[in-house]
Amino acid sequence: MRICITGATGFIGTHFTKRLAAQGHELVGLDLYAPESGAPFSRFIHGDIRDPEAVRMAIEGCDAVLSLAAAHHDFGIDEPTYYAVNETGSQVVCDEADRAGIGRVCWYSSVAVYGDCPAPRHEDATPMPNNFYGASKLAGEKVFRAWAGRGGGRSLLCIRPTITFGPGNVANMYSLIRQIASGRFVTAGPGSNYKSLSYVENLISATEYLWPRHGEGMNTFNFVEKPDLTSSQIADTIARALGRKKAGVRLPLGLVLAMAIPFDLVTAITGKDLGISRMRVRKLFVMETKFEADRLREAGFTSPVPLPEGLRRMVEWWSREGRSQAPVWRQPPATIEQKATRLIG
Repeated sequence: MRICITGATGFIGTHFTKRLAAQGHELVGLDLYAPESGAPFSRFIHGDIRDPEAVRMAIEGCDAVLSLAAAHHDFGIDEPTYYAVNETGSQVVCDEADRAGIGRVCWYSSVAVYGDCPAPRHEDATPMPNNFYGASKLAGEKVFRAWAGRGGGRSLLCIRPTITFGPGNVANMYSLIRQIASGRFVTAGPGSNYKSLSYVENLISATEYLWPRHGEGMNTFNFVEKPDLTSSQIADTIARALGRKKAGVRLPLGLVLAMAIPFDLVTAITGKDLGISRMRVRKLFVMETKFEADRLREAGFTSPVPLPEGLRRMVEWWSREGRSQAPVWRQPPATIEQKATRLIG
């Protein structure tokens, strides 16, 4: 099968590319960032998902589209850009899929659409997004729902993953591992809040399992690992994988929040993300981001890699090569700046 992957050189896209290429699929990539030398694409378009020409060049002759391109970081992206990428970009994919005669699409949304929705947060719960990212992802879902609802063989698999980690990831989990390894990690309060996580290999396996199993229309699935771990359990699992007895010292929540105030002030003055803020302290040690995946289990899928083993594998990657990699924040520009260019094929 010839599959077009948008966001192909991102973290999840890179893992998907390796897996699908190993299975013998022909791959076409689209991304704002060029692929590494030797990437297994028969065609690669260096371009923006908001650009109809770029999407048209990418999906021409493909059998299906795996759309991963997104604006998703919690710093440095304004509201219009979130919607331009996550909503307008989705509409471009739908329009160009129709133009190319493609009726099979898988799109990654996010559990961020639930926002302030009370527990249990399952697929039938009413989304209540509380930030631009979640709201723009929900807007993207509506675009795809309208597209799939037109019938004619249109098939849309919508996956809502939670925070996804694994080898090659240099975002939240990477930062947590680095902090614990440094010996300067601080646990704020009891750390008894649950944090649903997603290990990248399992997420890809779930997508591969679900995609061939549904027909016309739109089907939506949460993806989270079970059982959930608390923030303290996650930190302790990482610490053990690093060969440490414990993750770090435990301080009262109020004290840690006070210690983060200077970082917030510097960020407000300079506009630089220092990686520490009161918001992030609350997200890690106070907010409970727990989601349900009963529908996925009922479909017959079980993650092949247990969550603690996934954490161990990421720590192993970090220890072997990740610690020397500088994080690169892949943020889309406010407007389309990249003219669609064919780099491969």
